[in-house]
Order: sequence, then structure tokens, then C-alpha cells
Amino acid sequence: VQLQASGGGLVHAGGSLRLSCAASGRTVSSYRMGWFRQAPGKEREFVASINWRGDSTNYADSVKGRFTISRDNAKNTVDLQMNSLKPEDTAVYYCAGRSGTNYNLWGQGTLVTVSS
Repeated sequence: VQLQASGGGLVHAGGSLRLSCAASGRTVSSYRMGWFRQAPGKEREFVASINWRGDSTNYADSVKGRFTISRDNAKNTVDLQMNSLKPEDTAVYYCAGRSGTNYNLWGQGTLVTVSS
């Protein structure tokens, strides 16, 4: 399975971006999917996750109320809608999937830069 993230870019503070992660090779409909990010000089951190049915989500406290994760199992995609972006949201964003306890599928990152 390959995960391809897209949608990153440069946006002003307060703006919005929508990231998309497309899976190819096999379906990820049974996987819990998540988004992580890594800012320059910092460790990778959890952002959001969604269960296989799409009816249970988790968010990092820093993005609650601003970011929304969703999935379309028919299209094999997972999206992250990011609103009210802040400079501290600047990072490389990665999508990932897990079938068990740990995330074992990782895509390449997409860069999000939020200017002040």
C-alpha cells in the first residue's frame, strides 16, 4: 500500500487548507487512519485520527475545533480540513494508517507553511 499526501502550501494566518491522502495498491478501509506533523527541529506529533467507519475521531488539543479529519472509503482517501491556521501549524504533514496497535503505513509528507 502506498499513501500519497497532497494539498500543502503557503497560507496566511487565519486561512484554510485541505490536505488529502490517497491510498493505492489496496484498500485501507479497515485501517484506522491518522495525520501527523513534524515542525522544523521538533519531533513528529499526532494531529488527528479516524476509525475505519469514520464515526470516531481523535484530535490533538492544539488543533481541536480548527481541524477536521474525514475519510471516503469508496475513494480510499482521508482528508484533513484545516481552518484558522496559525504560524505554529507550520510543519510537514504525514498521513498514516494502522491495522493494529502501531501505525505501520506512512506516506511522504506535504509541507504546510503558515505566515504571520
